[in-house]
Amino acid sequence: MSEKISHKKGTDNLFADIGLPNAEEHLVKAQLVYKIDMLLKERRLKQIEAARLFGVKQPDVSKMLHGDFRQFSVERLLRFLVALGQDVEIIVKPHRDAGAAPTLRVARA
Repeated sequence: MSEKISHKKGTDNLFADIGLPNAEEHLVKAQLVYKIDMLLKERRLKQIEAARLFGVKQPDVSKMLHGDFRQFSVERLLRFLVALGQDVEIIVKPHRDAGAAPTLRVARA
């Protein structure tokens, strides 16, 4: 006998789906940390090396890479990307979709 399980379709933002305040900022930070993590793996940098490069302590890098990135602002995460040799562009443009709210997002290169 199979039981039908009800579910609700989520959005592109898990943080909003679970009701966290500042969900858009959490999503942007998560996307930036993901990019930082990919670059560290690609370059085979150890956490202690990344910590020196970023000017933080190794335990802070560990926490960040394991999802605890509340202590880091979006600006600081952007600076980490610059320290990893990435160009960071911030584009501000008029919002064109009257049916949706303006967004903050990380574009993929």
